[in-house]
Amino acid sequence: MINILKSGTYKLIETKRHTKILYLGPVAYAWIEPEHIGVILVTTHNIHKTDCVLSIGHFRIYDVEQEPQLSDNQHLELEVGKNSWQGYLLLTGLPDDRKTKSRIIPTHEIITSNSRFMRPRTVRRAHALTRM
Repeated sequence: MINILKSGTYKLIETKRHTKILYLGPVAYAWIEPEHIGVILVTTHNIHKTDCVLSIGHFRIYDVEQEPQLSDNQHLELEVGKNSWQGYLLLTGLPDDRKTKSRIIPTHEIITSNSRFMRPRTVRRAHALTRM
């Protein structure tokens, strides 16, 4: 089953100190790439001044369970061009104030715009979607 947990617009920026910040709607996460670990998102409540915008688009977060061709995890998908999406697995969900760090793993598993996964009987809305 595939449930849409959240959707909206995102912005990925870089600060003058070369820190990447991912905004999912109004919520900000530092996008950190420590050696030998991969990518992690870290909760941040600081105000970040944009040096340059790396990417802007829509995002979707899905919860996937018991779909044979998809990993049973939360999936974050970022729009990276017209009808093009980059997928990430959120192994422990997004970070929050209690769990401030969360590893994300790039994946080729894309749900958005993939009719194979978007069957009306398997997709349910977990929460009201934000209008895009």
